[in-house]
Amino acid sequence: MSEPKADILIVDDTLANLRLLGRMLAKQGYRPCPVPSGALALQAVEAEPPDLILLDINMPGMNGYEVCAKLKADSRFRDIPVIFISALGETEDKLRAFSAGGVDYVSKPFHFEEVEARITTHLNLRALRKELERHNRHLSELVAEQVKEISEAHRATIFAIAKIAESRDEDTGAHLFRVRQYCRVLAAHLDGRNAFPRRIGRDFIDIIEWASPLHDIGKVCIPDAVLLKREPLTPDEWTVMKTHAAAGAETLESVLVEYPRNASVRMGVEIARSHHERWDGGGYPEGLAGEAIPLAARIFAIGDQYDALRSLRPYKPGFSHEKAVRAIVKGDGRTSPDHFDPRILAAFREMEGEFARIWDRFTLEAESSTCSSP
Repeated sequence: MSEPKADILIVDDTLANLRLLGRMLAKQGYRPCPVPSGALALQAVEAEPPDLILLDINMPGMNGYEVCAKLKADSRFRDIPVIFISALGETEDKLRAFSAGGVDYVSKPFHFEEVEARITTHLNLRALRKELERHNRHLSELVAEQVKEISEAHRATIFAIAKIAESRDEDTGAHLFRVRQYCRVLAAHLDGRNAFPRRIGRDFIDIIEWASPLHDIGKVCIPDAVLLKREPLTPDEWTVMKTHAAAGAETLESVLVEYPRNASVRMGVEIARSHHERWDGGGYPEGLAGEAIPLAARIFAIGDQYDALRSLRPYKPGFSHEKAVRAIVKGDGRTSPDHFDPRILAAFREMEGEFARIWDRFTLEAESSTCSSP
């Protein structure tokens, strides 16, 4: 025995109509489900949604208009086609049926051939609509996959560019990985505590993670004698070193001219230029203060400072986590809490343990990689 062509719910308070329609639909290979009231119709749909509904209008209790309106208000059932079958023949009755969500209207007394033709038409339309939806979903998935591949390639390129700048330094290479994670977790924490309403969200968090490695690309312009000097810099050398912020921003701005919609590069410009600015106005290159400093740069500044304090340098030992946090929160002569946005500093204090975990993870991975290299 072949499968039924479709499940048809028949709703009519006249038993003769229910029997007639049920018998005729079954003869044509459909599976009819007759019910004598609107309330029972809603129960039947809830239990097993049909493929189509034939619905009378004048019924005791809940009329057909009300039944259809309830079905269309429920996202689970609104796509089920409803064909009204009624003795009401006025134009306003038909308009009300269509306003309630009906797809067609058959007047009583009806010819079954007409009813079947309309059933076939609307079942075919529904099948075509479902196929189109499946096609659109598949197309959306393909586009999303392509966008993901392009995005990942783009981010890999950004990171590679940043690594080229960092390769001139004597760092193990873990610095970029660490600051990227510091920025992500700090931005996410700020978002969670609603510290910057409507300014930090999922997109911002993703972008700052991938834009942050661009902060020091301007160092490719700094002479080795200054960049790699093992002793403290002289005032003149320090003046040269500080030019890396503007140089990096200018380099990225030239890229932004060609790709003005690239959010990662745009944020990279902000971080590269302003990550050495201070909340109290004592930073460089422009001496910005407070809210004038881009938010991404303010977030990055704490992560960068924490990493710098913990890192071993020729002119200083690496700090412990506790000592680095104390220097940022209370100051140690070189850094001060006045250097940082108070809201971001408060968030750092609340989740500084996450910074320690990031340091341990990426530092150990870098050391392990270095030890295993031939």
